[in-house]
Amino acid sequence: MARSGSYTATAKWLHWGMALIWIAAWFIGILATHWRDELNPGHGLTILHKAIASTLLFLIIIRVAWRLTHPTPAMPDTMSPLMQRGAVLGHVLLYAVALIGLPLTGWFWSSVADKPIMVAGLFALPPMVGPDENLYDLAKATHTYMSWFCGALVGGHILVALKHHFVDRDDVLKGMLPER
Repeated sequence: MARSGSYTATAKWLHWGMALIWIAAWFIGILATHWRDELNPGHGLTILHKAIASTLLFLIIIRVAWRLTHPTPAMPDTMSPLMQRGAVLGHVLLYAVALIGLPLTGWFWSSVADKPIMVAGLFALPPMVGPDENLYDLAKATHTYMSWFCGALVGGHILVALKHHFVDRDDVLKGMLPER
């Protein structure tokens, strides 16, 4: 059980574990696409990116189930109603876009390109659709633009957490940190 104002240990593990997976996959994806010739000539980084990122599709199911059955700590009284609504919207966007939408658009792109996705190197995801050259550019653009939007979203999440800690001096960030 969590202390008052703190998330449960399971919620913390899911948060930090998925954050590390997401950030690693995001950076590897950037390296794999923007320095393709220099760093990814054999597509090893792309394969690693897909293997890591695809695990998020399974972890999000566990995370949403945990979140629905274990309420979050109350927000600080110092947060205005507008800021509280913004926090809820930000978290909904993180879940929907960064943890669900982005992996799905990558899966779609791989499907239209007829490229397999090995989940953590253990098993292949079935293609969402059949190979389709006509959808390739749209799938690539969707995944690429969404990844940059998600990078900004995650960066904003980090900045707001740091603002809570260093400027507001409340316990929002402490509530998600591991127990000492």
